[in-house]
Amino acid sequence: MTVTNIYKTPILTARETARYLRMHESTLDRWLATDDPLVHSVTPERRGWPRVPFVGVIEAYVLRALRELRMPMRDIRAAAAIAREEFDDPYALARQRIATDGVAVFVRLADEQLVHASSGQLAIREVLEEHLRYIEWDSEGGAQRLRLKQFPEFADVIIDPRFGWGSPVLGRSKVRVTDLVELWRAGEPIAGVAEEYDLDVNIVEDVLRFAA
Repeated sequence: MTVTNIYKTPILTARETARYLRMHESTLDRWLATDDPLVHSVTPERRGWPRVPFVGVIEAYVLRALRELRMPMRDIRAAAAIAREEFDDPYALARQRIATDGVAVFVRLADEQLVHASSGQLAIREVLEEHLRYIEWDSEGGAQRLRLKQFPEFADVIIDPRFGWGSPVLGRSKVRVTDLVELWRAGEPIAGVAEEYDLDVNIVEDVLRFAA
């Protein structure tokens, strides 16, 4: 159940990615669709199958943080291009450096008025640092896992390509969120779902509330 290539192995559809990152699917489609995409994708094996690899999920997550600052699309594209050029890395948005040097780059862009954020520099730093703290990095500085902050912290719902083929799982048990939802939608009561997977009923209830 491990994804061995976070750059080439698709784990989510665009719709799933948008839903888990709480963004508009149409926005993500635009980021994926150009000749020079903001978010990397791969050709799906079949129409409607997953096309977003883990690195693309992280890129979309970082760019969504910029959208939260109400940055225009042209400015987001400029910020992504400059960050990639600055670090000489097409995957710069999914590297640990984006959490340190990258924040400084975005703040500098705002100061140079290449990127315009209505809330100013302080908001850029605060918003990006708040979002980036949910990413866990590996020893080589690549993104390793993303905690989905819309779920309660004690539930610890994560996207980690090492588990569940990249589908969101509970961090401690590695049970897929979709398995909980499907069992519940099949008619199993919440207590029964919790018992089936040996989970705390309160965790299951909260996960289902946010997932469904």
